[in-house]
Amino acid sequence: MAKYSLLKIFTDGGSRGNPGTAGIGVHVVDDQDQTVFDYHEFVGITTNNVAEYRAVIAATKWLQDFSSQNEIEKVEFYLDSKLVVEQVKKNWKINESHLQDLAREVWQELKKLLVPYSFTHVRREMNKVADLLANQAMDAGQL
Repeated sequence: MAKYSLLKIFTDGGSRGNPGTAGIGVHVVDDQDQTVFDYHEFVGITTNNVAEYRAVIAATKWLQDFSSQNEIEKVEFYLDSKLVVEQVKKNWKINESHLQDLAREVWQELKKLLVPYSFTHVRREMNKVADLLANQAMDAGQL
């Protein structure tokens, strides 16, 4: 069992067309900025906001499995979607029912974690790897 004082999880979702070809990217690094996990997935035809939520859900599901096999002291999520960050933190109202469903899924997954976590909005430039992964997923979906 490995021990991590901090995991930084960068997620991104994108859609070409909004709605359009959509993909997600998850990039996880440790406190030394060494890559722990990278993931991308084509998620079909959907909106940018749905893709952003799907990326967070993918990250939380991975984190549950990873944290059951490793000791983690703290997790920090970084997203360039202010909407998703503020909705997940329950600071902003969620008007659309399908986004409410996705937010509930995120909250349910987070409740299962035994690790303190935080969500932070970052500028797009700070989320380059997750953005690249999401774009790779969209490219794969357009073939």
